[in-house]
Amino acid sequence: MGSQRNGSSPPDPAAGGRWRQHFHVQFVRKINWVALIRYCKNWAKHPMHMALLVWLFFVAAGIVMLFLLMTGLLNGAIPSSAVRKRWTEITNQILNALFTIMCLYEHPKLFHHLVLLCRWRSSDTAELRQVYCKTGAHRPYERAHMMLVVVLLHITCLCQYAMCALYWVYTRKTRPDWAVNLLMGLGVVAPVIAGLYVVYSPLGRKYESVTDEESQHEVAIATKPEASELKQYSKRVVVTSPEWVGGLFDWRDDLTAAYLSFFCTFCVFGWNMERLGFGNMYVHIVTFMLLCIAPFWVFYVSALNIEDDVIRYMARITGIVLCFLGLLYGGFWRTRMRKRFKLPGNPSCCGHPNVTDFMQWLFCWSCSLAQEVRTANFYDVEEDSFYRREMEEESRPALQPLPREGGLGPLVAPSYPILTKSSPAKDENCESNSNGIAADCSSGDDSAITTDTEVSTSHNDYTTKPPLPAVIQLEDNQLNRR
Repeated sequence: MGSQRNGSSPPDPAAGGRWRQHFHVQFVRKINWVALIRYCKNWAKHPMHMALLVWLFFVAAGIVMLFLLMTGLLNGAIPSSAVRKRWTEITNQILNALFTIMCLYEHPKLFHHLVLLCRWRSSDTAELRQVYCKTGAHRPYERAHMMLVVVLLHITCLCQYAMCALYWVYTRKTRPDWAVNLLMGLGVVAPVIAGLYVVYSPLGRKYESVTDEESQHEVAIATKPEASELKQYSKRVVVTSPEWVGGLFDWRDDLTAAYLSFFCTFCVFGWNMERLGFGNMYVHIVTFMLLCIAPFWVFYVSALNIEDDVIRYMARITGIVLCFLGLLYGGFWRTRMRKRFKLPGNPSCCGHPNVTDFMQWLFCWSCSLAQEVRTANFYDVEEDSFYRREMEEESRPALQPLPREGGLGPLVAPSYPILTKSSPAKDENCESNSNGIAADCSSGDDSAITTDTEVSTSHNDYTTKPPLPAVIQLEDNQLNRR
């Protein structure tokens, strides 16, 4: 009433509705929180993601500690300025080591992607699309877009290496602040730009899977009748329930694989992973070496610049433990190999085959690798499956039709003579034998000595049936007449 006396108009319900509609956050309603939580749980169960979460935890703790020290929130707990500066340097050295290790782990893949972009073959294009494109479909100027992202990520790694050198070479008092700030700015801005570019550039847009020239070429090769016939005519079958070749400690079954797995672990592991279809051999070799070697010397050198004795020893021990845990990389790919090729799992460790795979690699890496190599040697690998030969040379069928012949395969001459009406062998036998046998040969019942190769047209048996009864009957008649 007071508002009406003052001359102000009453609130318009329609205007209020428009106001609420204007400030309504629509995307909140569209989020399926149950599905999102389920996705996060499944994501966190991945071993690589677990390691990433542990790394993020220590990075976050270091950043929080550094923030408290630089803002003066810990002045009451640490009244001495010299002690605060010392802890600031300790925190910086630890964060520098953590970021350096992460860049070292990721850089081999980035180098591999740079090589693929420079080479740019059809197979390289498909692999890069799976990494940097949203749907894996062809995009205009996709090579240039991917190259920009890869270059930005390389800049990030190089900036971190340069900053690591500054922290290792210079002390806290002699280290140039402008260089640290410049490298830190580039190292933060470059990956942010790369991530935003992947999302909002044509790489992150939805493109329908339009077949370009490369896709058409691949489809043409795959649909060639000769290729399909050769695949069906091959003497291999898919092994649906494969087994590990030998036990974990049966390294004596293949001494060459055992010795190479022990003395050349990184090289044999990378070679075995590439032939199983798990990526590039050199990427696996370098990554595995860095996982087992880099933590020790990164944390050891960082410990040299830490003035606190306890923290120095803890940094060195951390580096040694991380090198030992680098063997879990082999356990991760052993799990991938077991799941892809449907190999039996061993639930002896906590009832989980995945945990058993990691423990086997952690405490007996050479035996695990030798078993994987023996298994890959025993089977033929193609298209994420294990193959083996259908049967031995002696027991395989002599004749097998091609699909284009409608079940009638090419006839192969058997080892025994086939006698027909116009067979020269028949005439020679009739002339060389006695009169009685010759009369029998010229008798009207030609079915007793005339045998044609019978080909089974059923769907289950494509092999030809040899005329054994007729030949046996002929030989019996000859023996009785003698």
